[in-house]
Amino acid sequence: MANKPIQSAERVSQLDVSDNYVYQRSILAYHRAAELVEGDVLEIGTGSGYGVSVISPKVTSFLTIDKYECGIDFQEHPHAEFRCMRIPPLSGIASNSFDYVITFQVIEHIKKDFDFLKEIRRVLRPGGKLIISTPNKRMSLTRNPWHVREYTVDEFKNLIGNYFHNIVAEGVYGNEKVMEYYAKNCRSVERFKRLDILRMEYWMPRCLLKIPYDMLNRLNRRRLLVDNRKLTSTITMNDYYFKEADDRCFDLFFIAEKH
Repeated sequence: MANKPIQSAERVSQLDVSDNYVYQRSILAYHRAAELVEGDVLEIGTGSGYGVSVISPKVTSFLTIDKYECGIDFQEHPHAEFRCMRIPPLSGIASNSFDYVITFQVIEHIKKDFDFLKEIRRVLRPGGKLIISTPNKRMSLTRNPWHVREYTVDEFKNLIGNYFHNIVAEGVYGNEKVMEYYAKNCRSVERFKRLDILRMEYWMPRCLLKIPYDMLNRLNRRRLLVDNRKLTSTITMNDYYFKEADDRCFDLFFIAEKH
């Protein structure tokens, strides 16, 4: 039986308006991937499952995996299958099985990132492609204890380049509305950080920092919603866009080919 996810702000919900700023950026990644994928596709990191309806109609088969159940009805998606799995490795998945692997906002949670990419390369067919996203370290406002590590553009290029070639390094950026929200978020986070007089953010073990971080993260998003409801609720995925990745993008969005 699949595990149930903990209620963490890391697992963005399309049903919580306070998550809208992050959710719209996240769903845009799926729409971008849907323009590219075909054939047999593997997704690593189902999350809340909001990407299934975007990807599955575009492909021959769609296998999506996560360590937690996502709660959507897969009978409504005849080309899609869900498996509960902790990774790496990609246990029970044969080599050279997929034309595309997509994995959004996952690798930063993986201790063995090299093994993770090696496994993805293994299950891709020759010439198959990886579509992957992760937060841009340069735009992070605070240490996130749910993340093992974050990457700069160059760090991510170098990592991906160990197993893939023909790398297209894109970033996700926001327009003036998004940047207005980001500025308000920066100021709000700084107010919370001033309360951390012992600077626990920097030295507390990740396992102990997760709970207070998550509580404050959720509190911050909901306070921003109360104070800026119109701004928060009216951001759409069209307020974000892709261009070549640099230090000012929110997320790194790379497309790379198995060599």
